[in-house]
Amino acid sequence: MTLHPPAAQAPSAPRALPPRKARQAHECERLEQLPNIGPALAADLRLLGIQHPRELAQFDALTLYRALCERTGQRQDPCVLDTFLAACDFMRGAPARTWWSYTAERKARYGLLLQG
Repeated sequence: MTLHPPAAQAPSAPRALPPRKARQAHECERLEQLPNIGPALAADLRLLGIQHPRELAQFDALTLYRALCERTGQRQDPCVLDTFLAACDFMRGAPARTWWSYTAERKARYGLLLQG
């Protein structure tokens, strides 16, 4: 029995590193640099016409959330609103916080408005 070495595989192209998360609003050049925003939510924001993080400072998170629900034709999970709250606040100069730290605020602010 003769053993053959495994076939050499072509080297794969290096994967692009995800953008570094911004520590302050002025560092953001791409949506994916926002704390809590990954590729999927960045795509959702682009679907709404948001191209640059600085644009978020002028938007109300609930308005963005409702627009996304309407645009996609489905109710989004309320954690999406929490994430929009975090992103809009961050771009207005607030310190970076996890999206789930906005859950209690969302529930107090909007209560049953988002249920059902």
